[in-house]
Amino acid sequence: MAEGLHESDVKNPVLRWIDQRLPVISMVQREYGTFPTPRNFNYLWTFGGLAMVTLMIMIVTGVVLSMQYAAHTSLAFDSVERIMRDVNYGWLLRYTHANGASMFFIVVYIHIWRNLNYGSYKTPRELLFMIGVVLFILMMATAFLGYVLPWGQMSFWGATVITNLFSAIPLVGESIVTWLWGGFSVDNPTLNRFFSLHFLLPFVITGVVFLHVAALHITGSNNPLGIEPKGPQDTIPFHPYYTIKDSVGIVAYLLVFAILVFFMPNFLGHPDNYIPANPLVTPAHIVPEWYFLPFYAILRAVPNKLGGVAMMGGALIVLFFLPWLDSSPVRSMRFRPIAKWAFYLFTINFLVLLWVGGKPAEPPYIAIARVCTAYYFAYFLVILPLLSKLERPLPLPESISRAVLPRSPGGGPLPAGATANPMEKA
Repeated sequence: MAEGLHESDVKNPVLRWIDQRLPVISMVQREYGTFPTPRNFNYLWTFGGLAMVTLMIMIVTGVVLSMQYAAHTSLAFDSVERIMRDVNYGWLLRYTHANGASMFFIVVYIHIWRNLNYGSYKTPRELLFMIGVVLFILMMATAFLGYVLPWGQMSFWGATVITNLFSAIPLVGESIVTWLWGGFSVDNPTLNRFFSLHFLLPFVITGVVFLHVAALHITGSNNPLGIEPKGPQDTIPFHPYYTIKDSVGIVAYLLVFAILVFFMPNFLGHPDNYIPANPLVTPAHIVPEWYFLPFYAILRAVPNKLGGVAMMGGALIVLFFLPWLDSSPVRSMRFRPIAKWAFYLFTINFLVLLWVGGKPAEPPYIAIARVCTAYYFAYFLVILPLLSKLERPLPLPESISRAVLPRSPGGGPLPAGATANPMEKA
């Protein structure tokens, strides 16, 4: 083989010629073919792949929609209606994109829940988790910018309320708001800026996803037991085992996605956004999209504007410090009986915040939001650090294989194809 060429195992001569000069095929085979993966994954580990599938759907539909959208305050609402009525399959593109945002957040929330439940943020995966939090924040920014583009009532007033929050920042707050608006109110410059950023950020997210996946393939995946593989007996190749398993999950996910798009396209939206934006008419109840409601509830739980903004930002920032706040050597909540129930209560607490965030800012909802906000921060800042020191975890399995494979009479895992009962072959 000529000097400087990559040594390729590809059989096809044309593909081998390419792979010797640009070893993309070898890289894919190494990272997604023979890559050793813990043998005990459940379907919660499919949601990372589902997030990547949804990101691709959002980018494709978003690029096509941008060809028909007019980023001008006098044209935006009508251009969206034209997409729905006159553009070939425009209704499908628009409903897929709009509901895709909700599906994206559902998938990512479950993905984060799995990370918290199985301790996937602990050594050596701290940076992997932190990059994931950055992705979540970028998603939230992109979704907020996109919600403004239809220029309906909730788009306009949502943009007005949320951008005004920056005015609470001392010294520079008013300047930030003016810069975001491009003037002294939410108007045409604001819509242009939001459209440009909404188009750009998905490609930034794609770049950060590559960093996220690269970090994952360096440290390897966590697993439901939260213990590291002890050898080849604890792992299996990613392909074909998990490519097939993920394919089943993707098909089921796309089926749910299709049901939402074709049968309930407006189920997760707000009816006020089908009314053109009117700066002179304030909606009776201004709410963001459902996936922002937990953080909106935290914002409203604090009577002081600056305090509310700080608490809402802190609800995200605290996630960056989670690997050090929870110092327990045991990862999975399966082996931490007290922490497990505290985490389940945290899950219920988060869902209550989501419910309260969509309610009016009046009793008893404000009181409920304050209690739930207190537990949200107490879980990360008090409960997990204390349990890390005081809780006595359950014994961990010796290895993944001994925990998940059938046992031989001697107690060890059976070889592939063997059976624990010698009479079964007979």
